[in-house]
Order: sequence, then structure tokens, then C-alpha cells
Amino acid sequence: MNITVICIGKLKESYWRDAVKEYSKRLGGYCSLDIVELKESRLAANPSPADELAVKVKEGEEILSHIRPSSWVVTLEIQGKKLSSEKLAEKIEDWSLEGRSDLVFVIGGSLGLSPDVSKRADFKLSFSDMTFPHQMMRVILLEQIYRSFKIIRHEPYHK
Repeated sequence: MNITVICIGKLKESYWRDAVKEYSKRLGGYCSLDIVELKESRLAANPSPADELAVKVKEGEEILSHIRPSSWVVTLEIQGKKLSSEKLAEKIEDWSLEGRSDLVFVIGGSLGLSPDVSKRADFKLSFSDMTFPHQMMRVILLEQIYRSFKIIRHEPYHK
């Protein structure tokens, strides 16, 4: 299975980079993982709603340019579906059995996702009603994907 994580912004702090590196290494035995970091768009000091939308649209266009038409796209959105770790594992396994071997997870920037990226989603996933920094969300997502593979293969870890 090929998994791509498309995210806005670079990881500045070493502890986030170290965590991503660790989970990327762990996932190597289960899938091919690619992390695509896209540049965060500049926002004015006192942005108007139109300025914020323009940033989301620009970031959205960049995100969409990295998604192949055949990819199965999972966006991380507060309004998405909440799943337990076991249910996420079931989804990943089901997608694999359906021949969806090219999964793309999308983490938006600080303003969220553009409407066009949200429309492109095949599945909208929410980890919580709370908002998390997108750097932290990247680590949480990778950990949950790793946990999913451990659950799918009935290997110890997830309890």
C-alpha cells in the first residue's frame, strides 16, 4: 500500500521531526510512505475573511496539484467522521481490499482546508472536536496509521 501525507508547513521543532521520523521508520514495514510538505501561504497581520479564504484557496490549489485522479483521498477535518483506532484500521483494510492502494491523507494549514480540497475527499476524518496544531496532527496521524497496521495484522501494540 502507498500512503502519502500531504501537509501545509514544515516541522520547525526537532521533537516533531524526530517523532515523524520514528513513525515513518516504523511504517516502513507496512507500507510505502511519502510525506509532502507544502509551503504555508503568507497571511496579512490583520486578515479579512477574504484574505483568509484567498490563502485557503491558494494552499488548496497546491494540495490538489499533488493528488492523482486515482488516489483515495482522506482529509482531516473537524466536521469529518470520528472513528476509534479499531474502526480506522477496518477502513484502511477495507480500502486496501477494494483495491485502493494509493491513500492520500491531507492535513490543512492553520486556517483549514479549502472548499475544493474538502470536495475532493473520498472520506473526511476527524480526530476530535478540538483543534490541534497541524504539526502535532501529523504525528498523531502517523501514529494512528501505524497502530492501524498493527491492528490489521493482529500484532501487539494497540492496547
